[in-house]
Formats: sequence, structure tokens, C-alpha cells
Amino acid sequence: MECVDVPGVVGGKLLRRRKILIALNTAWNLYNFRAGLIRSLVEAGYDVVAVAPPDEYAHRLLELGCRFVPFPMDNMGTNPARDLLLALRFFCLFMRERPDVYLGYTVKPNVYGSLMAHTLGIPVVNNIAGLGTAFIKQTWLTELVRRLYRLALSRSVKVFFQNESDRRLFVEGGLVRRETIDLVPGSGIDLLQFAPVTGRFWIGSSLAPPSNDGGKFRFLLIARMVWDKGIGEYVEAARRLREHFPYAEFFLLGFLDVQNPTAISRAQMDLWVAEGVVNYLGETDDVRPHLAAADCIVLPSYREGTPRTLLEAAAMARPIVTTDAVGCREVLDDGRNGFLCKPRDAGDLAAKMELMLLLTDEQRREMGLRGREKMEREFDEQIVIRKYLDTIAEIISRT
Repeated sequence: MECVDVPGVVGGKLLRRRKILIALNTAWNLYNFRAGLIRSLVEAGYDVVAVAPPDEYAHRLLELGCRFVPFPMDNMGTNPARDLLLALRFFCLFMRERPDVYLGYTVKPNVYGSLMAHTLGIPVVNNIAGLGTAFIKQTWLTELVRRLYRLALSRSVKVFFQNESDRRLFVEGGLVRRETIDLVPGSGIDLLQFAPVTGRFWIGSSLAPPSNDGGKFRFLLIARMVWDKGIGEYVEAARRLREHFPYAEFFLLGFLDVQNPTAISRAQMDLWVAEGVVNYLGETDDVRPHLAAADCIVLPSYREGTPRTLLEAAAMARPIVTTDAVGCREVLDDGRNGFLCKPRDAGDLAAKMELMLLLTDEQRREMGLRGREKMEREFDEQIVIRKYLDTIAEIISRT
């Protein structure tokens, strides 16, 4: 269903519905991480326009009640000419749509979309959802991205951060004004959609998880298949653990051959699978059955905003092993709902995964339930949605 600009009458004046334009780097990202926000904006009476490069998830956005605008974007490129063209595309988009508020996510919509929105006097709300490869490796690109962020965020009404470390980095680096910043718990998690599981039985759902042979212990890593997610360390940890724990299984789930400078090739994945060290499950529209079938979720990422994978795992009461890194450590209370390991350290990752193997079923169950309680306290999606609705209402009230 498409949103239409339906006018109303207040005080004898014809009023149009206020328009919110939201842009991300993929339609997949919009549908999987911002669906709750889009639905809530539509329910609040806003005309919502979702903008992203089209993919197989684009048509699903229409089910949320918004209008989708396909928008070409070279997500990983650093070609100045292409980036200038992208900025001009944003300018033309804003001239055509005339939104009342612009919501920017991911690097290029945050930078080039915000710059063009500021030029036209459109209020901007940004979300810094992790800083990516440019901030993991200190290069000339890091300094360029810093300067672009400083310029793009200079006139934003609100800038949401997903963890305290990123917020502090931007404030201390002079990239953002203190009075505009706020924290949100990632994209939040829908606590009804991601229900707790105990053992391998999915509570409150008719969907059956994949079968798991008796006596096996299943580790699962869900992420885009890029080296910065710690995939290499996970594979090496699996090699070490298989020698002493032959009943342990190691699974990978997520997009392969993604547009990213640290992408893992299909040929590399095939080599690991042929070696017998890991099993690659491909991609999925619904991670819940796989989470339900796993005994422990692992994410050895180098840096994150707030990883949705871990929120989903904890909401479904699965214990976690992840790195003591920005974004990851916020989801885990070490020793309570999982274990923290050192980033880029396959040996320490293997040691923490071994600790998980040595726990009793009851101890792991209790860990998982403590993770669920943490999600209920701190990461409910409604916390994020309420902050956005309040911010947008305040902006609209000024215009």
C-alpha cells in the first residue's frame, strides 16, 4: 500500500499530511531494521517516503504503509565524481519530495543527504549506527570521513548514537554539537517477534527450528560475511575447538560477496566448508529458527554500532560470546548473559567458547534468560520509536 498526501481541514485551513523522508544504503536494511519505526510513523499520520537502492526487499516496504523511491547509491565507493553525483541526486530528490523532516542512516545518506537537506532548510535527524571500516583502520579515508561528518552534522536538529563510545568520539573530535546528541539502544528489538527459547523449543511460536542432532553443540555466527566481523577468528577458533570437542558444530549465516572492502569471497568460504571446519547456511529472511536451534551465538566483530544480531539472540534467550569492542560490549554483561573476548584474538575467542561448552545446560539457560531480561530493560524497540516520534513532533511544532 502506498502513502498518499491526504489533506485535512483545521480551523478552516486545508492542511497536508507532514512528510518524513528516510534514507538508508539498502532496502534490506530499511525493511529489517526500521520496519517498526516506519509503521509507527504511518500510524501517527505521517506521509513516509522510504529511499534506498532497490533490492528484493523493496516491494515489502509497501506493506508497511510507506512509499518506496528507488535511489542509486555507490555504497562503498570513494570516487569524488560519483559522490558529487549522489549529492546532486539527493538535492533533486528533496526538491521533488519537499519533506518536512529528513531521517538519515548509514554513511552516505548521513553525509550527502544531510548536506543537501541543510542547503534547502529541511530539518535533519541523523543516526550514527556504527562507524565501519573507515574508523577501524586509521587511514586518509578516516580523516576525510571525519571532515565530511563534521560538515554534514553541523546543522542537524538531532544526532542519535547507538553507543557511548561513538558519541564520545564525535563530541571530543568536534564532529557534532553537544546540544543535538542523544543515545538510542541500537535499532531496538521487537520483543514480541523475538520470543525466548529454552533448550531447542521455541516458546510461543508454531515455527519449528531446524533439527539439531542429539548430543551436538551448535555455535552460530550471523553477520555479513566480511573479515571485520571476526569471521577469520571464528574459523580459527573452530579449528582449535574441534580437536577437543568433536561434538561441537560451527555455523555461519549471512550475506556473502557483499559490497565491502573486507568482503569474504565465495571461494574462501568454499575452502572452509570443504575443510570441514564450518558450515555455511547461506542467507535467510528469518533468523529466528536458526537462533532457536543454536546453543550459543558468537560475534567476534572489531567494532559495531549496536549489533542487531546480538539483540535478537539475547531477546530469544540465547547465551552470547562477543568481543570487548565498541558496540558489542554494550549488549553483554560479562559472565551473566555470555562472555567477552579480546578483539582480533582467535585464541581468546576459542577459550571463551570453550567456557560456554563446559557450562551445564541449566547454566546456559540461566544466562540466556538474563540476556532476555536485559533486552526488556534496555533495548526494547519502543524506546527507539518513542524518541523518534518525540523528536519529529517537536520539529513539526516549530514549523
